[in-house]
Amino acid sequence: MANRPNLIKINSKTSDSFYSINERPVDDISIEFFYRPHTITLLAVSIGAVIYSAFTRNEGDVQDNIWAGICCVIFFFLIISVLAFPNGPFTRPHPAVWRIVFGMSVLYLLGLLFLLFQSYKTVNGILLWIDPSLKDFHIDMEKEYGVNCSDITIERIWSHLDVFAWGHFLGWMFKAVLVRHFGILWAISVMWEFTEIAFAHLLPNFVECWWDALVLDVLVCNGLGIWVGLQICKCLEMREYKWVSIRDIHSTSGKIKRAVLQFTPGSWTHVRWLDPTCTYMRFFALCQMVIFWQVSELNTFFLKHIFEMPPSHPLVVARLILIGVIVAPSVRQYYSYVTDTQCKRVGTQCWVYGAIMVTEALLCIKNGKELFERTQAINIIIWLLLQLLLSVLCVYGCVLWHKYFQNEEDMSRESSPCKSPDTGINEHGTELYSKEEATESVPKYSEETGMDNQKFTCWERHTSI
Repeated sequence: MANRPNLIKINSKTSDSFYSINERPVDDISIEFFYRPHTITLLAVSIGAVIYSAFTRNEGDVQDNIWAGICCVIFFFLIISVLAFPNGPFTRPHPAVWRIVFGMSVLYLLGLLFLLFQSYKTVNGILLWIDPSLKDFHIDMEKEYGVNCSDITIERIWSHLDVFAWGHFLGWMFKAVLVRHFGILWAISVMWEFTEIAFAHLLPNFVECWWDALVLDVLVCNGLGIWVGLQICKCLEMREYKWVSIRDIHSTSGKIKRAVLQFTPGSWTHVRWLDPTCTYMRFFALCQMVIFWQVSELNTFFLKHIFEMPPSHPLVVARLILIGVIVAPSVRQYYSYVTDTQCKRVGTQCWVYGAIMVTEALLCIKNGKELFERTQAINIIIWLLLQLLLSVLCVYGCVLWHKYFQNEEDMSRESSPCKSPDTGINEHGTELYSKEEATESVPKYSEETGMDNQKFTCWERHTSI
């Protein structure tokens, strides 16, 4: 089959903003081999690998046979993901990576939907089949947490700075890089402490001493993680992104450095979630995001508590990593949907993540009937009211900050990406041009920039694999 590029024309009736976050094209192709279609080769290699595995492996163990079949299904599903699924908002290090991430999120959602229709005994049996060692682990509901809070010593405080404290720090640093808004991050951090208090009667490990919750969690781990993450964002915003083709770099060290830099962002957009002129819909969309973030965090703790898994179990860690890579494009797509008036649809990755969050919550409610029978209704009602009130107050406070305390230079630099129907967006999504200007603004390839002298329009997408 000839290598024919598939060009998707985006007409005036199609939302260009939606395609920029859901099907972003690659603008800085330096090694064309990795972006040409290799579908027939991929099919032949995949079938060859399956034939070799199916006819050479030992079929004596039924459990191994089931595992091999499941792995083969996952393998082919991810191959199809590379061929058929959208790029999403990111193209570094390669669009295929983010298509695989999208495929993994769809697989995870399908798995959750399957488990949703099983009994607790069946779900627990599946987990024991995956890891028989879980049979010996049980949640100790009688264990006391947050005792002797008046005993404050250096040794005791130091003992709380364990691997989970480092996990808190790294997690909040990652969240800061994704959200990039000081006020929203602190709103989520403080409101999570109220969430722990409200659900402490169901999850004993939520019971903490005041100095553990306020000092170690909020100020040290969360606060320091937020500060470091925002400093990383600030450094990346100030960089000047001029990419040179690896073919035009002659030194070996330079080629290696360019290959490593392929795993870094190709550009960095300064986000502006709020401004003094934002609409009520954007205001409530941000309040919604803050509340949904709490629900997603709660799912992590309820899943491992209801199905009795230790925090360090590989399934728990794998889920956290998977959710982390799914959230990255989801937040970017949600940001464009909230702030860009021309983006009429939420991105597909964000849609799938929303379905995952709801399905996880339903799975916890369905299989945790005994646990939720002990629910103190007054705690949950107060928690819901606090979440609603505090999210509105925090987001409104951010609006007032942008209105009265931000200087004009920051205001002009952080202008919201709202466009008229006749405007387009450049490759970085930070400046607005007309469609004719946007077409001209696409970097033309030259010897100085290390690219070929080829002209193309940003309203076409080259879907090469």
